Amino acid sequence: MNLFLVWGYPTVVVFLLEFAALLLWNVSLCEWLWVGIPLVGAPLMRYFVKKDFERTDRRTIEENIAMQTWFFIGAASALSGFITGISGVYEQCYCLIQGLLIGMGVFLTGVISRFRPMRVGGIIGALLSFSSLLFQGDAWHWQLLIVAIVTIIALIIPGHISRYYVKKQEQYEYI
Repeated sequence: MNLFLVWGYPTVVVFLLEFAALLLWNVSLCEWLWVGIPLVGAPLMRYFVKKDFERTDRRTIEENIAMQTWFFIGAASALSGFITGISGVYEQCYCLIQGLLIGMGVFLTGVISRFRPMRVGGIIGALLSFSSLLFQGDAWHWQLLIVAIVTIIALIIPGHISRYYVKKQEQYEYI
């Protein structure tokens, strides 16, 4: 299973839920829904990484570098969520930070793996995250949709492309 999809889909769902909850009920506690992303993604990632490791019994240096990169980005993402939430600046910069972290992580993974769709998706996602700065004040909740779009462009689309190539390669290995 592609970890971009394991993390991408829960991220999109949570940001869309947060957007809908803020739009419908305007409850500021909805800002903490992002905590659901690691609560869903971490167990799924652990399961699929363990399953994949049992199947291949080894990891390449590129896989280890990419895993460490994403561990760092995940920690930075969680830390920024807590700090912006507690300090009261969540509405101003959280979505920009998340979009940049996602874009940079995907770009770096694309560089490490030499996979162009990840590099392109990461660049587009990081650049698109700056558009969240256009929505401030009472319209800030629209930033959440931008993060969902960034996640689709940077994680989900390259994840499906990568999955397609892996399945195609496995198909030819059995011939």
